Amino acid sequence: MTGSLSGKRIVTGALPLIALALALWPPGGLTTAQGQALGIVVLTIGLWATNALPNYLPVLIFFAVVLIARLAPPDAVFAGFGSAAVWLIVSGFVIGTAIGTSGLGARLAAAVGPVLTGSYPRLIGGLMALAMALGFVMPSSVGRAVVLVPIGMALADRCGLARGSKGRQGVATVLAVGCNMPSFAILPSNIPNMILAGAAETIHGVSFGYTDYLLLHYPVLGIAKAAVTVALVLWLFPDQVRPTSAAEAAAAAPGTRALQWRTGLILLGTLALWMTDSLHGINPAWVGIATAVLLLLPRVGVVDPLAFRGAVDFGTVLFVAGALALGSLVHASGLGTMIGHALERLLPLAPGQDALNFLSLSAMAFLTGLVSTVSGVPAVLTPLAPELAQLSGFSLQAVLMTQVIGFSTVVFPYQIAPLVVAMQLSGERVSALTRLTLPLALATFVLLLPLDYLWWVLIGAI
Repeated sequence: MTGSLSGKRIVTGALPLIALALALWPPGGLTTAQGQALGIVVLTIGLWATNALPNYLPVLIFFAVVLIARLAPPDAVFAGFGSAAVWLIVSGFVIGTAIGTSGLGARLAAAVGPVLTGSYPRLIGGLMALAMALGFVMPSSVGRAVVLVPIGMALADRCGLARGSKGRQGVATVLAVGCNMPSFAILPSNIPNMILAGAAETIHGVSFGYTDYLLLHYPVLGIAKAAVTVALVLWLFPDQVRPTSAAEAAAAAPGTRALQWRTGLILLGTLALWMTDSLHGINPAWVGIATAVLLLLPRVGVVDPLAFRGAVDFGTVLFVAGALALGSLVHASGLGTMIGHALERLLPLAPGQDALNFLSLSAMAFLTGLVSTVSGVPAVLTPLAPELAQLSGFSLQAVLMTQVIGFSTVVFPYQIAPLVVAMQLSGERVSALTRLTLPLALATFVLLLPLDYLWWVLIGAI
């Protein structure tokens, strides 16, 4: 443990020096401004990856450096605060608090408890199945986390899994991953998917069908990856359940039945609007804000001012806004395109070498996501798709689809903001999630990527 801490201190101490060197002596082909942008990007990502500081502090450092060095105008730096994602997260914290303080989460946990709490493997597998099912009807990964994480934590309480225990961390991590990663294989259920679809249609005139996209990705990136996730959680966070009775759980639930019914009705209305967004066209974030207003209104809602101040983790809000700003800086400065071209030259691509091309294109999207965050991958790589198709001999659509494999493979939680939000809702440390994402990424490249290649060949995608 001491050696690990010493190593982290060495890396953390070296990061500012590396960032300064990049800013003063930009690598070949980069302008002075691009070198400065690369320096602050490396520093910010490095601090996030090492968890050396609270995740909001690197964001404030990033904002200060970018604004003082005039690497981007203030309206661009703070554009993330106007993003729908940030306001969905704010409303999500309010909704999650309402589910907890009203006792609705505990009541729902008591209802599903007899099915899921028979054993720890059944609990972990059942929560993953619930999260996957919700991915088909709810378009927002944050929304899924807002609904399921409070219920999952109530189930953990009912199973005697104390705060900080391995079992409780297992519940938190399986829900964080389950509410997000399998839905990369469902076209309208994650933001990067929609960015890719929009960019492909706008730039190349290529459209993706819901069923074709699902058939291509869900068997491996959805079902197989979920199974691997469950196995890893059971291995990394072993525990046993010590369930309480349904009567004891119901009696221990906070709030009153009236509060629970009120919260339940508001939540049902919210779910209905989230599930039908393709019909009414209202952004899920704006629905979330309206729900938050109802839950905060005196005599109508269930979240009082004191609970609201404790509910919204503004450090996480800062983190998400900063992650969006970092991705924008990478794209606007031209660093993203340069990184894409550098990877294009570095990774082997040649017509006729389908397996190697499949691996290279997936790795390109994965490595780009480490720098630009996952949502930035389609913006960086989609314009390069025709060039990559020519180099690999793949169809344009196949090249575009390999992005999904790459940006759905995550090493550090900072790459996908909803993962961080889910862990904040659970009350468990984000570092516990990193213990899962690292081996999951390794398993993806060693096991799932070859399996995915065979699936693509079987269905004639390549």
